[in-house]
Amino acid sequence: MNPHNDKSIQQIIAANRLRKTFGSFTAVDDISFSVMPGECFGILGPNGAGKTTAIRMLYGFSPMTDGTLQIFGLDVKSNLRSIKARIGVCQQENNLDPDLTVFQNMEIFAGYFNLSRTIARKRAETLLSFIALNHRRNDKVIDLSGGMMRRLVLARALINNPDLLILDEPTTGLDPQSRHQVWQRLEELKKNGLTILITTHYMDEASRLCDRLIIMDKGRILVEGSPLQLVKKHLGRDVIEVTEPAPEVIKFLDRMDLEYENLGHRLIIYGDNCDKLYHTISDKCGHDGCILRMATLEDVFLKLTGRDLRE
Repeated sequence: MNPHNDKSIQQIIAANRLRKTFGSFTAVDDISFSVMPGECFGILGPNGAGKTTAIRMLYGFSPMTDGTLQIFGLDVKSNLRSIKARIGVCQQENNLDPDLTVFQNMEIFAGYFNLSRTIARKRAETLLSFIALNHRRNDKVIDLSGGMMRRLVLARALINNPDLLILDEPTTGLDPQSRHQVWQRLEELKKNGLTILITTHYMDEASRLCDRLIIMDKGRILVEGSPLQLVKKHLGRDVIEVTEPAPEVIKFLDRMDLEYENLGHRLIIYGDNCDKLYHTISDKCGHDGCILRMATLEDVFLKLTGRDLRE
């Protein structure tokens, strides 16, 4: 049985009308969502959407301005210490101690959870093997690659054997090989029943890992659903891309009342069963300037949040 399909199971996270302001600026504006046991739940959004601010409220780093928040059925305001003992957090920033070895970083962090030295060492050994870093256990952190450091931060977040793992953009800045290594480890954790909440701006990451997700922009939730549901609802199955479209192509699309985005040098056309339409359009503009492909979560993201650069 899929645990997050059973409504009788207690929610791991229940966020209701969360709000966070900094002076006159509203970073998170009245958002509500829930996360069920064993689920990987994603929060997506462009830079400045409020993703990091939202999850910082979950683990008590940033107090809520308004709203209610329960984790494991406990109110965050009055039970934060108990909640923190049961969660693991992998922040965006690399806050490993560069003066310590890989193993020492694990061992000392375990002390924050009052683990005995014997248990701390045993868990550190197990987790370093899990993330394939046991061979670097005696190396200083400063000597690791960026991908190794991110894997070590992930391992450290698991030292207390958490019931909820919170990941804030865990693979940002990593090369493709390192990203896939992290994904494989997260998939193993998910398979073993760990509940995961992840923020990311990598759409392939969200599509691969998340059971459900929300897309945020300007502090608010735009949509919620599974990756496949969101693609089907907002785009359809297919996308046709036309480069340097001729005016007659645009006139044809308008005449047929078809949904598309005009980016000037490129047209993006959405729909289902677009094979016939693709051949019609490619005949008008030349086959080299027209491609047919499956719609993706990235298409949904760009359609809903826009294509302008966010700084």
